[in-house]
Amino acid sequence: MALYDFSAPRLFVDSDLAAGAEVGLDRAQANYLLNVLRLPNGGSVLVFNGRDGEWRAEIVGTGRKSAALIPREQTRPQPAAPDLDYLFAPLKHARLDYMVQKAVEMGAGRLGPVRTRRTVATRVNLDRMRANAIEAAEQCGILAVPEILPDEDLAPALARLEPERILVFCDEDAPLANPFEALAEAGGGLPCALLIGPEGGFAPEERQVLLARPNVVRLSLGPRILRADTAAVAALAVIQAAIGDWR
Repeated sequence: MALYDFSAPRLFVDSDLAAGAEVGLDRAQANYLLNVLRLPNGGSVLVFNGRDGEWRAEIVGTGRKSAALIPREQTRPQPAAPDLDYLFAPLKHARLDYMVQKAVEMGAGRLGPVRTRRTVATRVNLDRMRANAIEAAEQCGILAVPEILPDEDLAPALARLEPERILVFCDEDAPLANPFEALAEAGGGLPCALLIGPEGGFAPEERQVLLARPNVVRLSLGPRILRADTAAVAALAVIQAAIGDWR
């Protein structure tokens, strides 16, 4: 049996999941199952809530606009949430949506908007971020939905990180070096945080604060300047391959 069943629709719900427990759906979810996917009464759907694993549930239709689900069997147990923080200077809506979705796919466990001196987009819709995170989890077989952290300035965001957590920050002014070697020197097995700054880069005083922290890896992503959303995907791939769960 395949690890994931991608042929069945997957739906995130807030309710607790257990065999035989009725799970109510909101109007949008019921409409999606009954009228968009046209699933029949008694049809099957995979559900998860980020706590109780994944369950195969039966649709119990009560009308064209309302339905409930009855979990029948657990298909996968709940895994531990990834211990990878992804901190980033906020972007404008469309690019932020993309970045959140890709960070979830790449295994980020917590997403935190961080205001820096050169951040342009200062307002962040945290509800929209969570909706994008849930959508990415539904589509990609992910069971641990990332935590959405409140937006905060750079200094308190750094203070919140444990001293032993490796902090990787991508810096276009960093000397060109092999990123795998740079991360290998930091050592695997420790919790990690990735920080992507604004497209204007970090201010000199911010760079000094970052470099003063313990367990810091200043990372170059090559000779080309990357957009912030591209840098996020590239850096997360390097981290997962060098010291993360791709090894």
